[in-house]
Amino acid sequence: MTITGFTPSTKADEMVQRFEVFTGSGRRREWSDEEKLQIVAESHSGEMSVSAVARRHGLSPGQLFTWRRQSRSPSEQTSTPMFVPAVMDQPAEMPLRRRKTMARSTPLAVAIELEIDGAILRIASGTDSATIAAVIQAMKASS
Repeated sequence: MTITGFTPSTKADEMVQRFEVFTGSGRRREWSDEEKLQIVAESHSGEMSVSAVARRHGLSPGQLFTWRRQSRSPSEQTSTPMFVPAVMDQPAEMPLRRRKTMARSTPLAVAIELEIDGAILRIASGTDSATIAAVIQAMKASS
């Protein structure tokens, strides 16, 4: 494009690095229904992504997604929920389940309490002597 009688410059003896000329009226582009359907069909082909199809035709991806949504058949666009009739039968007699009762354990009474180098060892009544001896030996060895 040539502009006669125009010398682009910014400062004395400086060349302009970039010069843009906007053409077009800035109006919205109008697409016929046939063009829209062809572009939507192309976007459904799977050969290119929807965004790539939009770029190829100078559209924003959002516009193409809007056209895709608008092109769906009315049965696909229904927002009313569809229900299937339900039939209620009498429930079968369920056998009664008994709750399992857990044997309640009484809190163990402490029979012996030892303090070895700041560590406290509490031994419950009924603990066998071999276990007590092993624990005491382990505590002595670790201190």
